Amino acid sequence: MSGMRGGLARIVAMGIGLALAGLLLIAGEAKAGSYEVAQCGWYVGADANWADTTGGAKFRPDAWCVPPAGADPFAGAHMKSLTREGQGTVSGNRFARWRWDAPAGTGITQVRGTWWHALHDGLEQRLGMVGWDGGFNVFAAAGGTDVAPREFVAGFPPQPAFEDRLLCAKAESKWCSLDPSSWSSLRALTLTIQDDHPPAAGIGGEILAGGWRRGGQVVNFAGADAGGGIRFGETSVDGARVNLAEYPCAAALIGGVWKGIQMRPCQLSVAGSAGIDTTRFSDGRHVIRHCVTDFGGIFRCTPEQVIAIDNNPPAHPRALTLAGGEGWRRVDDFDLSWANPDQGAASPIAGAYWRIIGPAGYDSGVKLAAGADLTTLPDRFVPAPGLYFLYLWLRDEAGNAAPSSAVQVPLRFDDVPPAVAFGVDERAEIPTEIRAAVSDIHSGPATGTISYRRLNAEVWAELPTKAQPDGAGKATLVARTPELAPGTYVFRADVSDGAGNTTSTTLRADGTQMAIRKTPPPVAPSRMTAPVKPAPRSKARLFARLRGGHGRGDALTVPFAAPTLLSGRLTRADGAGVAGRELRIVSRPSHGALAPAAVATVLTGERGGFELRLGPGPSRRVAVSFRGDGGLEPATRPSLELRVRSGISLDASPLSLKTGQVVRLSGRVRARGAAIPRRGKLVAIQYLEAATGRWRPVLVTRSDHGGRFRARYRFRYVDGVASIRLRATALAEERWPYAPGSSRPLTVRVSGR
Repeated sequence: MSGMRGGLARIVAMGIGLALAGLLLIAGEAKAGSYEVAQCGWYVGADANWADTTGGAKFRPDAWCVPPAGADPFAGAHMKSLTREGQGTVSGNRFARWRWDAPAGTGITQVRGTWWHALHDGLEQRLGMVGWDGGFNVFAAAGGTDVAPREFVAGFPPQPAFEDRLLCAKAESKWCSLDPSSWSSLRALTLTIQDDHPPAAGIGGEILAGGWRRGGQVVNFAGADAGGGIRFGETSVDGARVNLAEYPCAAALIGGVWKGIQMRPCQLSVAGSAGIDTTRFSDGRHVIRHCVTDFGGIFRCTPEQVIAIDNNPPAHPRALTLAGGEGWRRVDDFDLSWANPDQGAASPIAGAYWRIIGPAGYDSGVKLAAGADLTTLPDRFVPAPGLYFLYLWLRDEAGNAAPSSAVQVPLRFDDVPPAVAFGVDERAEIPTEIRAAVSDIHSGPATGTISYRRLNAEVWAELPTKAQPDGAGKATLVARTPELAPGTYVFRADVSDGAGNTTSTTLRADGTQMAIRKTPPPVAPSRMTAPVKPAPRSKARLFARLRGGHGRGDALTVPFAAPTLLSGRLTRADGAGVAGRELRIVSRPSHGALAPAAVATVLTGERGGFELRLGPGPSRRVAVSFRGDGGLEPATRPSLELRVRSGISLDASPLSLKTGQVVRLSGRVRARGAAIPRRGKLVAIQYLEAATGRWRPVLVTRSDHGGRFRARYRFRYVDGVASIRLRATALAEERWPYAPGSSRPLTVRVSGR
């Protein structure tokens, strides 16, 4: 058993990475320091580990150090080593022990506590120090039974560890009996630890960046120690405190004295930052320093450094220009330039503040680009497609700036291809027009064409195409249907938007392929032979529908691998059911499926009803027919459309991160009965826009040939705390026999800096 903490709150490292400008560390003259650690009592746990030289066969530990709140702080508290029952004997020199290790660079100089024991047949409790040579130096031992807790105290030069041993104190060739059982126990330990290593302090940050400073400034500070850790940090200007940091330490107030409850109570390395209002000080030169104090009471400071203070913001920038113009672009990269105003006797321009405001309440927050006489701001980007505005104002060497002097420039970004899907007049076998609906919510539809080819042909033929505007961000491509010879034809729409993004599709909006089949005309009967009239037969009617998911009907969309039921009824013209008739059911998978068409037969029931369970697989068309018999005419049912959503999963790591960090996204597209496209399956990572309740694209990627995909996304502009819902969507594309499908959403928590 190791590292018992009782009710101890765990110390979490601050993890703040400081960019300390000119970090100065100072060791100073060594000074003795010490602190006390309380263990197993006073509602405090134990920072110790237990071991058994028999490998756990002969001894066992038992520790209970924190009584319930309100009880006696020592009621029942103990740290025991016990012999195991039923184990017979243990050989000489074998032992179990509790051990307390001093932190590196320190040593234990005194141990106080309470011990008691029940010992038989040569078993002893020994208290001792582990020396720097690894030897065990006993300062207290007992070989009999004394169950009354008694105090002990011992002092010595600094030693690396203290141990409490339950030992078979016989020669290695001898044995100690374990019947009756023996045990050793202690509690209420106080260990005095000598810590002679002074800490080191560092200071830096914005206020020490050089030049003149004004207004609120940031100071970064740090501390390091090799013993008990850093407890306090203090920053001062001209000897007056401007910030005090008390770092988290594992300590408790016992008898009016702060004592550690871990062997190393505090963190060895600490860092932080604070704002300083320079208006509290007169204009001119001042001195600043930072001091740290370790848990043993030793403190050290940085040397004093000089800072300077001044005033007055510059005027607005002149002739702000966006490289490449202010139109829509599909590359998220914006470069700006301007001319600086004449500063006269004031401090020169030393940088520029910028801020980007965009749709859905997006706000990058105020950012600083620093640089002497800065006149360019390259490589700006926005988080998602849309129209944004960048505001720019100048900062001088003293840090003075006036947001009211800002000038603005529009940033238009659109890297999302337009959406396009065919529509067709289902009432006509060969429609007179081929129409495709185009939408693009950002730069808007620009151009488009419709092409066609015969199935299994290689070359596409472009049709004369018109683009009809349908309101903001929407248009319809229209082309007259060409003269077609008998056969099957596939149609394709190619479109581009105002930013130059292009996309192509051969699919309808429901994910099925846009194809037309023209059948040959019926063969006229021969004039040489008189037609033979068949015997009159009764008309038959065939009804069918699909059921699955949460819907039913002639066209149905179901989740991936969800069960689907085909059901219906065969009746005479008068509505009476026809029993015992064989129906033929043909399932034709969508283009891109690996399996061929499947044929099944089913017999109608007593009242003409039938049911057939359709197995999992890709989207398909299902046709039901009756060939006619027993005086009934043949009957067919127009094809039913079964659309199956793509199966896809999404994982993210980490689920909690800070602005500027990267989330790693991964998942897999399931491809039951289909082949992953040669270039990989197209996958969109989307986020839920809170303002509209709509899913918006974050990025688009492709899977490997096994359907697995990986992507990374950096959250650049998040202030405060945001819970962002993400999902992965397998998009529709040519030769993919599934409708678009999405993963279960997951939530990523992003904290601003």
